[in-house]
Amino acid sequence: MHSVKIGLKVLILVVGMLIGGAAMALTLTSSAFSHNGSIPAQYTCEGNDISPDLSWGDVPDSAKSLVLIVDDPDAPDPAAPKLTWVHWVLYNIPANATGLPQAVAAKALPAGTKEGLNDWRRAGYGGPCPPIGRHRYFHKLYALDVVLPDLGRPTKADIEKAMKGHVLAETQLIGTYQKKK
Repeated sequence: MHSVKIGLKVLILVVGMLIGGAAMALTLTSSAFSHNGSIPAQYTCEGNDISPDLSWGDVPDSAKSLVLIVDDPDAPDPAAPKLTWVHWVLYNIPANATGLPQAVAAKALPAGTKEGLNDWRRAGYGGPCPPIGRHRYFHKLYALDVVLPDLGRPTKADIEKAMKGHVLAETQLIGTYQKKK
């Protein structure tokens, strides 16, 4: 009987944690493609080269800002990758933001959001445009315990250095693309 009471107490504790106190994981989704799914051509160099919509949730309560980095670790050839190509860098996204609309322009970013440089050496989104094969595009979202200082036009490496030791949570959404032409 004693072990039944202990077992029941553990079960009640676990259920209570699941209902009221368990930490949720940071999430990132898009209505344009599913995780590990194919990115539609409209978001690439073969289409309108616009950013897909992104939505996120379960940002830690203690987060002060978010960072979004989109990159391709399969460049130039997924059979023999040599570098990671950066497609988009955003930082100081307000922690209370819940996403970005499709084709978001710089002036429509959430207040306070700053843009870094992609590997075309410009700010803003640059869509998939793989020279050969099917590439993976990692949309990485980080919740930070600080608002980063104004870094000017930082690269991905600059952002990663600045956020070191400040990441509370992170998640990623991976899409794939292979040119049709």
